Amino acid sequence: MPLSMVGTGASNIIKKVGGKEETRKFLESLGFVAGGVVTVISAIGGNIIVNIKDSRVAIGKDMANKIIV
Repeated sequence: MPLSMVGTGASNIIKKVGGKEETRKFLESLGFVAGGVVTVISAIGGNIIVNIKDSRVAIGKDMANKIIV
């Protein structure tokens, strides 16, 4: 299931990061790697705020659709 469909508060394990190579490298630099734990803090409008590797990161819904949990 894509990260954009996950409810707030629950921890999820990243199974796959999709998209073009350039997009995957960008997401990996933010900490979105397979096996990593990500928690959705809030989803407002088209933006999703997540907690990953003890950091809060805001990503757009299109980016969140590329992250499979």
